[in-house]
Amino acid sequence: MLSHAVAGHRAELAEEPFNRFPAGLAEHLRPLTEDIRREVVSAIVTGIPEYARPTNAAYTTTISTGVELGLNLLLDRLTAPGVSAREIFDIYHAIGRGEAREGRSLDSFQGALRIAARITWRTVSALAGRDALPRQELALLGEAALVHLDEIAAATSAGFAEAQSRLADEPRRRRLRLLDMLTDEQPPTAQAIAALAGAARWPVPSRIAVAVVDHQWEQEESRPILPPDLLVRFDRKPTRVVVPDPDGPGRSRAVEAALRGHRAALGPAVPLTEGARSLRWALDALALARRGVLPGRGLVRCADHLTTLLLFQDEALVDELGARHLGPLERMPRPYRDRLAETLLSWLQCSRNASEVAVRLGIHPQTVRYRLRRLDELFGARLQQPDACFEMELALRLRQLR
Repeated sequence: MLSHAVAGHRAELAEEPFNRFPAGLAEHLRPLTEDIRREVVSAIVTGIPEYARPTNAAYTTTISTGVELGLNLLLDRLTAPGVSAREIFDIYHAIGRGEAREGRSLDSFQGALRIAARITWRTVSALAGRDALPRQELALLGEAALVHLDEIAAATSAGFAEAQSRLADEPRRRRLRLLDMLTDEQPPTAQAIAALAGAARWPVPSRIAVAVVDHQWEQEESRPILPPDLLVRFDRKPTRVVVPDPDGPGRSRAVEAALRGHRAALGPAVPLTEGARSLRWALDALALARRGVLPGRGLVRCADHLTTLLLFQDEALVDELGARHLGPLERMPRPYRDRLAETLLSWLQCSRNASEVAVRLGIHPQTVRYRLRRLDELFGARLQQPDACFEMELALRLRQLR
């Protein structure tokens, strides 16, 4: 409520100089506007390089119209209470946006305002010197002109800043939309990707990988510095990163260095339209890293852990294999059961070579042979069946990883 009252008070103060002019003053000054306009336009196009386009008549006409508009609005405010600061703001807010879109700095426009103010004041002051305008009215006119120029400058600055913000933000918004498109479960077409990538100024690669980071950066200044061609979505947890050409020289190391100190996972390299698959695998790997199944710090590469990811795609299914094939172990006491399970997995992995099992487990070969005899008693002919051994190995691997 207080801010509205303050804003209202400021608006009243801004309008106040325009309410003290004698009737007829504006019409007395209006015949001067044409001469002022010509002189101001000439001074602007010769004095401000960005507006100097002698071969572009349309551009000069635009400047001329803008100067005439500013002068007429000032005079209208002296005679017509209906012309408000709000209207001034809307007009020059739009002009400010146009300046930004044209790629000019606001310094040029403000310089043009100063030229217009100087020439207008010089012309009007000459009237006072010839006693054609009372000095008291000259003072009021000067105050009103300053208010008018202040409002023009403020409105133009606001429009310029708004447009600049939008122009600066648009590539970022397009890159976010592109990231979402590339990781959507509904595969985008190559044409759709190319169109949005062109608008986002993103070179289209042949393959991508998606990384996820178990962190959300609230403050922009604390975010990691990533290579500029990576697409990043910091506003989600986990943070998502699309890595173009992930198998390129040094690419993986650059990503790992940027994310050092954070738990992260990098999905496999996939064709451009299959980013959702890379994202799914990366999320699976990150979940396993949280559980401690995969390394809990640094960048985990899915390509290095494909077997683990496969086993954990459906744990219940692999558990069913364990229930089907490892029942005899479950009847053993816990410490002994674990030693036999470890020996059986190593034996299956070492091509049934007892000596290699002894080296891998760091135990005496005689101990290995004793355990293998016990396993033969428990499982019998199943240890000679390739399919059964394969399924036992899967279940034992899952058990070990857990």
